[in-house]
Amino acid sequence: MARYTGPKHRLARREGINILEKNSPSLDRRLNIPPGIHGKKGRRKISEYGLQLREKQKLKKTYGLLEKQFRNYVMQAQKRKGNTEETLIQLLETRLDNIIYRLGFANSRNQARQLVSHGHVLINGKKVNIPSYAVKTGETITFDSTTMKLQEVKEEVQTLPFVERKDAAGQLSRMPESAEVPNPVDYQLVIEFYSR
Repeated sequence: MARYTGPKHRLARREGINILEKNSPSLDRRLNIPPGIHGKKGRRKISEYGLQLREKQKLKKTYGLLEKQFRNYVMQAQKRKGNTEETLIQLLETRLDNIIYRLGFANSRNQARQLVSHGHVLINGKKVNIPSYAVKTGETITFDSTTMKLQEVKEEVQTLPFVERKDAAGQLSRMPESAEVPNPVDYQLVIEFYSR
């Protein structure tokens, strides 16, 4: 599976918000200046399509997805019964790499993705190396013996209400709700973008 390997700060500066969820003094100073040689000249007024596109790009880059995979998530959410926005949030938040990040086992989604793809993650005792694996409620997420020794895995952090963590194991206790997910994105604009 392909992924973006370029400069991360460029993505955040393009969107004008810190989508990396990391504290970086150099990024905070330059966040309101778009990347590129003409970035300081300012931005033109954005059309309705442009607003929808920017929100879609923000959400896509936050989770580290490419266009095809992200579009598949949106189409899947539109086909299911119920609120499309809630369903989209649940599909994105229950990805294995995201759950590991939310549990505090990794400092970023990229690091969580690497832990999964290198085969360090066990779900109910079985090795899973697919970052997009959809975690089901009640499945126990642990690490192999080599990763258990790492300092990062042992740290305690504040987790979100829909995930539970005990030492070096965690699980998805229930499906997330839109109010609990701290993403600065208007999901309705994202859904409208794909509904055209």
